Amino acid sequence: MKKSRGAVVAAAIATGALVLTACSSSSSSESTTTDSGSGESAMAGGDDAAASGGINCQSGTISASGSSAQANAVTDWVNAYQTACPDATIDYQAVGSGAGVEAFTSGQTSFAGTDSAVKDEDLPAVSAQCENGGQGINIPMVGGAIAVAYNLEGVDSLVLTPEALAGIFGNTVTKWNDPLIAAANPDATLPDASIAQFHRSDSSGTTDNFTSYLDAASDGAWTYGTGKDWTAPGGQGSKGSDQVIASVESTPNSIGYVELSFVLDAANSKAALIDNGGGAVEATSENAANTIAAAEVTGTGNNLALTIDYTVAAPGEYPIVLVTYEFTCEAGLPEGKNPALTQAFLQYAASDEGQASLTETGYVPITGDLLTKVRTAVDSIQTS
Repeated sequence: MKKSRGAVVAAAIATGALVLTACSSSSSSESTTTDSGSGESAMAGGDDAAASGGINCQSGTISASGSSAQANAVTDWVNAYQTACPDATIDYQAVGSGAGVEAFTSGQTSFAGTDSAVKDEDLPAVSAQCENGGQGINIPMVGGAIAVAYNLEGVDSLVLTPEALAGIFGNTVTKWNDPLIAAANPDATLPDASIAQFHRSDSSGTTDNFTSYLDAASDGAWTYGTGKDWTAPGGQGSKGSDQVIASVESTPNSIGYVELSFVLDAANSKAALIDNGGGAVEATSENAANTIAAAEVTGTGNNLALTIDYTVAAPGEYPIVLVTYEFTCEAGLPEGKNPALTQAFLQYAASDEGQASLTETGYVPITGDLLTKVRTAVDSIQTS
């Protein structure tokens, strides 16, 4: 399935930044709850309205930055929120998870988007801007499949195992007709061509999740550890998910890893099927949702950090997944960072309407008990 998002959004993604502005940016604290279907509004009153799709309109401006994997989702949320609430301005810069967390820590933004949860031992340092002893919390908001995108003429379906992926991205498998790849693709005509491998050059939660998968599932074939920064030899670095897919799109015989929504936009690239040992599984939102649904909450209180099992091998469970968190102060977000608008925007993102929009752009919505916890965590953000 391909999708088109329009020239304006495409241009914004291509630059690695989403800078979306509304008609005005009043500093007033007045709020209204808007029914996005009818356009009618009333004075704000209920979390129930926000959960069901009503938008709690707040005015003013917030800046946020981080994960490029969630950029397409945030675009839709910002457009919807600002259309309903023209006195709000939300500026999200898709600079990568690492840079986003650093910007939040240094007090530049109201929240950070990160594809890997801030670890317990790092919470005090990352929460440095939270006033009066407040601490930040990880709020899972976007699920997704990390697609292994490839550009290989004549190969419409490609199956890759974790061992083959570890070799490709560890620079020990360098030809497309390597026996590790050929064994999983007996019916494909694989060229005797060098593999052009692309990885993230910036600090990235997508890299953290991808290397965590390789480390967990490849039975020791991946020896470069895990983390947001790429450490394996070889290949070429590209900044942001948008530039990785652009590199794959423009380079024959290439491969890279990006959030699935970027492949759905692509013209020349396809997503490989992944075989963890239980059969080849397609990278789809539905298959990723099956894996994410089994994730375990390992954080405490409203800090909803998750642990994902990357070794799943059941049919219909796509193993390379990520969950993007919005990280902000539960208490002590400075008044200048507009905590009321921060909370209201995240309430919309966690609403039925906000989560439903994710499936239209190739993401996985948060559901069930976890979504209930997400809404509780967002509602816990102190706004004064």
